[in-house]
Amino acid sequence: MSSFEILMPKMGESVQEATITKMFVKLNDQVEEDDVLFEIATDKVDSEIPSPVEGKIVEVRFKEDDLVPVGEVVAVIAMGDVEDVTENPVAEESVEHEASSEEPVVSEVADDLKSLSGRFYSPLVKSIARNENISIQELDSIQGHGKDGRVQKQDVLNYLSQRNGSIVAPVEKAASTAQVEKQEVEKPSVSMSIGAQDQIVEMDRMRRIIADHMVMSKQTSPHVTAMVEADVTDMVNWRNKVKDEFFKKENTKLTFMPIIIEAVAKSLREFPGVNASVDGYNIILKKDINIGVAVALPSNNLIVPVVKNADHKNLIGLANNMNKLADDARNNKLNPDDIQGGTFTISNFGSFKNVMGTPIINQPQVAILAVGTIEKKPAVMETPAGDVIVPRQKMFLSLSYDHRVVDGALGGAFLRKIADYLEEFDINRSI
Repeated sequence: MSSFEILMPKMGESVQEATITKMFVKLNDQVEEDDVLFEIATDKVDSEIPSPVEGKIVEVRFKEDDLVPVGEVVAVIAMGDVEDVTENPVAEESVEHEASSEEPVVSEVADDLKSLSGRFYSPLVKSIARNENISIQELDSIQGHGKDGRVQKQDVLNYLSQRNGSIVAPVEKAASTAQVEKQEVEKPSVSMSIGAQDQIVEMDRMRRIIADHMVMSKQTSPHVTAMVEADVTDMVNWRNKVKDEFFKKENTKLTFMPIIIEAVAKSLREFPGVNASVDGYNIILKKDINIGVAVALPSNNLIVPVVKNADHKNLIGLANNMNKLADDARNNKLNPDDIQGGTFTISNFGSFKNVMGTPIINQPQVAILAVGTIEKKPAVMETPAGDVIVPRQKMFLSLSYDHRVVDGALGGAFLRKIADYLEEFDINRSI
């Protein structure tokens, strides 16, 4: 009898772990090739993992809601005749056995370690602990936010940021440290009254991720927002003139977004300080210009697919790329790499007929642009005969930026440059 190990796949360059959101098989189940074994979630993208072989499930090492590092064995399939395996609580007992049979947790960094923890830690958590010199007492004191209080990667990273960002006396007692950590990690609660007719709706997984990310961004970056109103009459007239021809030629719609992406990409080239991230007191200037565009989903959630190397694409390439990403997002067909690597983000408030907005920065970026709806307004224009009032197409642009590294001069000049590119659009431009 031969067996085949089902590993947690690597779903993207920067993806190191995934959560099992749904397990479709159990011990002793017979599976065919291409049968779905389990569903995983990486950040905002869900993927179904099919079986590459036919056989019987003889081992299941993880269960739903477990956070599994890439490359870990999730299940084992026997590909020959095999008797039914006596069912064991594999998802819990086997990992407990693994924790007890392996080398002591963080034993490499704790010379004075006298006892092992009875708590389960994933290989990824243990690896971080070893690399960061976290003692067993410290690890035991961290409050876990996974299922059954399990410590996850983010719990350890949050602990490290707090430990490294403040001067704390050495830990002497795990119990007292646990209380301190609990007070630091727990979010402040808001008291409220719930009426008998009120409906309570639990956030789905994506909404929880969005909520946590938005709170983290506001806590991380001091937000400042600047606004300009751009006269985009020539851009609107050009698009109205060529959109039908563009559709016949490219078989895709020409919206205003590719034109805006093009203007942003050009501006980022001229102002690299906005195409950046912050690492402590270091500013990382990104070489690539990868522009994310927020897309509203049918579930009322939001996702940000990324147009990679936007400054290297022409208008046709941007339109095709953006339309495909938007369609894939709405049909849940995005790959993890489609939402990774963004260096700047655009949020289209105008798609909801909103005049302007003050968006929250998409970490770890340092700025985000909001574009409002385009409205026909009366405007004063200078002519040889004097000032006249004429109808013009106007649009508000608002830039939220991280005031730690982007000051008013840089943010204002960058925003003005975007507006200039849009206002100076060539009405005679060919497709």
